[in-house]
Amino acid sequence: MAQALRPNTVGGLFATDGKPHVLQDTLLAVTLVLGITALVSSAFHSLHLLSSWAGLVGIVTGAYGQWISETTRERFGLILGLGASALGFYLGMAHGGLFGGLF
Repeated sequence: MAQALRPNTVGGLFATDGKPHVLQDTLLAVTLVLGITALVSSAFHSLHLLSSWAGLVGIVTGAYGQWISETTRERFGLILGLGASALGFYLGMAHGGLFGGLF
């Protein structure tokens, strides 16, 4: 009777309910990629345009992903991506901002 107490984890990595979540998984991947890009590029002062724009877009996609996410695994990855995006965005803003002195 041990199998009756064990949850069924067959399915996708991020879909714990057994249903496909294509949009949510895509938003998760985009948010993570933008967050990593923003965080890494914020370490270089001359890349403030890349880090600030990637961070801003990552924050927006992560917020929308949080709004429509359905599983805990999706939310966990989105929070990691949102944190990296926000940190990259803030450091990019401190180094020169979204427009880099054009306005």
